[in-house]
Amino acid sequence: MVRDLCDGHLEGAEIGSTEITFIPEKIRGGIHTADTKTAGSVCLLMQVSMPCVLFAASPSELRLKGGTNAEMAPQIDYTMMVFKPIVEKFGFKFDCDIKMRGYYPKGGGEVIVRMSPVKQLDPINLTDRGSVTKIYGRAFVAGVLPLKVAKDMAAAAVRCIRKEIRDLYVNIQPLQESRDQAFGNGSGIIIVAETSTGCLFAGSSLGKRGVNADKVGIEAAEVLLANLRHGGTVDEYLQDQLIIFMALANGISRIKTGPVTLHTQTAIHFAEQLAKAKFTVKKSEEEEDASKDAYIIECEGIGMANPHL
Repeated sequence: MVRDLCDGHLEGAEIGSTEITFIPEKIRGGIHTADTKTAGSVCLLMQVSMPCVLFAASPSELRLKGGTNAEMAPQIDYTMMVFKPIVEKFGFKFDCDIKMRGYYPKGGGEVIVRMSPVKQLDPINLTDRGSVTKIYGRAFVAGVLPLKVAKDMAAAAVRCIRKEIRDLYVNIQPLQESRDQAFGNGSGIIIVAETSTGCLFAGSSLGKRGVNADKVGIEAAEVLLANLRHGGTVDEYLQDQLIIFMALANGISRIKTGPVTLHTQTAIHFAEQLAKAKFTVKKSEEEEDASKDAYIIECEGIGMANPHL
């Protein structure tokens, strides 16, 4: 996909290959289509293309096809509800239109992402978590699965959260995806917590054959609760997705996280190697974090400037 975004030259990008050679050219805007032809994640296609098209010569429309709610990747609802509002703090906006939802194993989903290029990215400072003010989410079924499955997931998740957070109303909507907007069968849940300072955290889970709906709901709730305990301002899944933007931004960015994931360590390694950005990761020294596993990731961004603007 990135080769096509910039008319670059790519060798060795086939199954079984252990090495690739990629020579990028000028990033161009316009309409780009990428199709995984499987339930491969449209959200991962978005992750890889977004930093590129921000530095294109003109606005872009990305037509991405594959899985929208698939394992081992963010669900499109996570991308819309958590990733989007936070990444837009870097000083750009994007629009994402879900045309069709697609699930494992068939895929068949499609989203259209529209965004305009920027001159530079602003640095971010996400170090004040605030207090949790809202918890909401959606539990869905698609295809032949009965709505009862979504209701059971939602109810089990609410019960699980109530054990730990008693003073907030938890609003999880059970819903049946409409036939004309979902391809194949699937189910899942995402629960988002919002704080007084605008931080967002999520827990999500997908239904699988033979796994009881209650268990799926509880798993999502437990992931959310775990991410509210560490005192960071981002959850474990957003951490690594922000690294490339911090590296490219013009100035010093800081985020407070829970334990630093292997994904994040990897993203930092490559951002330092390829972009020459400088990162430091330190245990948070604030008193409120003394009993918690909280870290500050700081980056001196390279101030990448769009040559076309």
